[in-house]
Amino acid sequence: MADRNTLNEIRKNIEGFVGQKVTLKANKGRKRTMIREGILENTYPSIFVVKINGDYNSVRRVSYSYSDILTEAVEITIGADNQQIKVS
Repeated sequence: MADRNTLNEIRKNIEGFVGQKVTLKANKGRKRTMIREGILENTYPSIFVVKINGDYNSVRRVSYSYSDILTEAVEITIGADNQQIKVS
């Protein structure tokens, strides 16, 4: 089981990038992956929320837990001033 400190470190790393553009790569199972771009909207004690602009002017919000990053089910890349920062 993951140490609570490890999950807190991941949360603290992500908190600094709230409001910035991120790229999500999520493993959806059975060799399916979803790659989307959005804005890191908010962080909570157990989850973080990313706002994704969809087709036809629709807005979609997806949430993932910090353990998803730890188990590599979700990868977040933050694009800040043409720099790519990978959160893991």
